[in-house]
Amino acid sequence: MGFADLSIEQIAAQYNLPVEQIFALCDRLEIAYKNQYTCLALEDAKAVILSILSAQSNPDASR
Repeated sequence: MGFADLSIEQIAAQYNLPVEQIFALCDRLEIAYKNQYTCLALEDAKAVILSILSAQSNPDASR
């Protein structure tokens, strides 16, 4: 598995989200991390980003 070279902090900044929200997504998706500087594996980064985009396009889905 390759690395996306994106940290949790960078993903949060890119999508204007608090780091804690990315932590919550990682927890829900069972993605291991140590802190906001953790670089995610490519498949994990894709899963997080797809979850963010899905929630943004369908705000009622997160309720």
